[in-house]
Amino acid sequence: MHEIEPFYNWRHLYNAEEDENSPFYGVEHSEFEFSNTVYNYYIHPQWDEFGSRTLYLKVLFVDYEMNYAIIEMIGEWNDAVENDIMQLKRSVIDPMIEMHISKFILVSENVLNYHSGDRDYYEEWLDDIRDDGGWIVAVDMPEQTQYDFHKSKIDRFITFMDEPNWRTYKPELFFSVIDNRMLRLIG
Repeated sequence: MHEIEPFYNWRHLYNAEEDENSPFYGVEHSEFEFSNTVYNYYIHPQWDEFGSRTLYLKVLFVDYEMNYAIIEMIGEWNDAVENDIMQLKRSVIDPMIEMHISKFILVSENVLNYHSGDRDYYEEWLDDIRDDGGWIVAVDMPEQTQYDFHKSKIDRFITFMDEPNWRTYKPELFFSVIDNRMLRLIG
């Protein structure tokens, strides 16, 4: 797991550590000191902590004019024990919503499993962005992890999509592809 880095090809376009509106503004990362773990396996130091011991993320891109964020995730999403959704909502999502971000793409191909808990924070998240035409989309989540989300009825709040070629897109095109699919689903 230590070799899985957050996607870095857009860093010349956006860097959360340099964005004064980002919850990760000013965070410095080591390239050599591996300290965070998932399942006792070290993960790459470029992943950001947000209060969970098992789930980490990287804000890959934010567009404040188009009101969207692309966030990559890695680890175990554990709402049952760790209440990861509460940590994510309070530490990362709420500050973004305050900056009028209403559309969230969660690149989830490295979310290894999901343990359900309360649905309240998912419902609150969607309620917070719904009036602005907002949505939450998890992209490329592994099938078994998706199954656990569906079983917990979290799919009422998060839409699941596959887009295996997302890395070949510029962030604007990636957003446009997902946004157009959501417009067809909602409309």
